[in-house]
Amino acid sequence: MDKCVTCGQELHPERAKKYNYCMSPECREKNAKGLTMVAVGVNKAAEQYMILDERTKEELASGKYRDQRRELFGGSGPSPAPAMNTAPAPARKARTRSRPATRKAARQPWSRSQQKLALLYNEQGLRPDEIAQKLGLSAYAVTQIILDARSRGKL
Repeated sequence: MDKCVTCGQELHPERAKKYNYCMSPECREKNAKGLTMVAVGVNKAAEQYMILDERTKEELASGKYRDQRRELFGGSGPSPAPAMNTAPAPARKARTRSRPATRKAARQPWSRSQQKLALLYNEQGLRPDEIAQKLGLSAYAVTQIILDARSRGKL
């Protein structure tokens, strides 16, 4: 029969499976250790907490608990570089009309402050439709803000 490491009292067989000390307040105070908790999954409704042990550390390092929305709408990682087309361009027919050399940039239907807020909300993991509702824009406009920032390397 197992005994308490502090006072020597016999331990109940079920308690001895997990602990090497008895339930007396003095023994619990001396031997009980706190657990480290970690939030591994965050969503709109709740957070998921786990005890931080070796297995959880390995799972976190492997990327098991990652925010999948980040991958869709601009995570903090680098965006992939576009593929370069090395094939020669086909010959084109000469046009009879000439086009103006400069083109005016299309006016964006959002303000600079809306753009900054949209990118901040995106970094926090909100979806474009949620951001659009907060800023009074369309989900399409918010997606364009995010894609524009990504193409300029701002995300």
